[in-house]
Amino acid sequence: MDLQISVDAESLTRRVADLIDTGRIGAARPLLAAARRMAPSSPRLAELSALLALREGRLDLAQAELDRAIADAPEHAGLRKYRADLRRQLGDRVGATQDAAEAVILDRNDPAAKALLGLLLLDLGQSADAVRCLHEAVADAPANPSFREGLSSALVTCGNEADAAATLAEGIAAAPGSVALRNAAILLAVRRYDFAAAVRWADDALAAGVADACLFGLKGHALSSLGQHAEAADAYTEALKLRPDDPYVRHLVAASGAVAGAERAPNEYLRAVFDGYADRFETHLISLGYRVPGLIRAALLHRLDLSDGARIGPVLDLGCGTGLLALAISDLPLGPVVGVDLSPRMLAAAAEKQLYAELREADLMHVLATDATRWPLILAADVLCYIGALDDVLAAVHARLPPGGLFVFSVEELPADTAEAWGPGGKARYRHGLSYVRQAATAAGFTVHAIDREVLRYEIDAPVPGLLAVLGRAGDDR
Repeated sequence: MDLQISVDAESLTRRVADLIDTGRIGAARPLLAAARRMAPSSPRLAELSALLALREGRLDLAQAELDRAIADAPEHAGLRKYRADLRRQLGDRVGATQDAAEAVILDRNDPAAKALLGLLLLDLGQSADAVRCLHEAVADAPANPSFREGLSSALVTCGNEADAAATLAEGIAAAPGSVALRNAAILLAVRRYDFAAAVRWADDALAAGVADACLFGLKGHALSSLGQHAEAADAYTEALKLRPDDPYVRHLVAASGAVAGAERAPNEYLRAVFDGYADRFETHLISLGYRVPGLIRAALLHRLDLSDGARIGPVLDLGCGTGLLALAISDLPLGPVVGVDLSPRMLAAAAEKQLYAELREADLMHVLATDATRWPLILAADVLCYIGALDDVLAAVHARLPPGGLFVFSVEELPADTAEAWGPGGKARYRHGLSYVRQAATAAGFTVHAIDREVLRYEIDAPVPGLLAVLGRAGDDR
């Protein structure tokens, strides 16, 4: 009788594992309960119970299961490994690293534990130790794509991009069906500014029949960076076919269509993109090391005499978005501030900051053309990058400044060796040459106080070069 119960418990355990692996969570729960009644103290069932709770999003239950199981079986390597992964998800990187290290000590033949420890060490900034752990994991399981990808990331962090690329190439040879490895190889090539290599990697993947929306998106980015905008649009369109509900993919498709032959991004496009982007706009920009509001603040402190505390205003914030620029200058004697933006959801986020005297849902050119207010200070942070030819907007701003007024704005910069005045920069944005910005400003009647080269933000860990312009209307004696 005992033998029959043991066999039934093992059978149920295997069935529970199969159901979890295939995503049939609802069916796994009652079978797990039945199996636990037969073998309530089994470490394997504790693992499965924790895994099931993780799949259900019940992290607290998963942690309680693992804590109890490890207390009962402290030398069980698998339980330690599962808890390490859970602690990593909960943000407890130190505790996770301790568990992963214990798992490696308890079972030195488990490459998954070594790989997990390596990734955790990488999270903690111990990249050299991470490389050693991940090297061991790859040596133990050379065809495992995730181990290769982790090792490549650690090598990049150590500054060894050549070995990282070789690791990915070896991984693709060993596991040619891994789209994750192929995407990692393309992304690494993009980060190295080797856009031609990125396209080759993408084409190799397509020839092998391995692709997803991410791969097409990365290929589109590389093609756009090579100036092949029509081909980039085709790649983005293929990405949309594979992921039609993804707002970022829709952004890329709209952007690629908006740039060709146009002198500015269409209002309808900008409104749709930024409405969909509003909820994560600030978090995303901060993650990119976004510097423009701080750069404009520094320029104002340098250019304006604020020592007597006299208020300068009103101030017009063109393309105000969620109000990051108003926040950056909120302690200065400037205002009242009026914000203008096309996106109602961006404006709603800006309103929550309670820094604006007024917020208007409007096109900036319409406001400049129809509002007769003279603004001593007009600001445009990361807005004119959506306009190619700047002549009209500079003339319109100049008409709204009183003598002595200032216009401070940022644009992304074309490479210095580019002959064009301005050109597409991808994602419906434009880049501008320094000499063109200076000439256009002078032609519009401005005094050019400064046009400085600055890093505006970082994308794919690379600096985005830009220009910060400070222009004044004639009569400015500052």
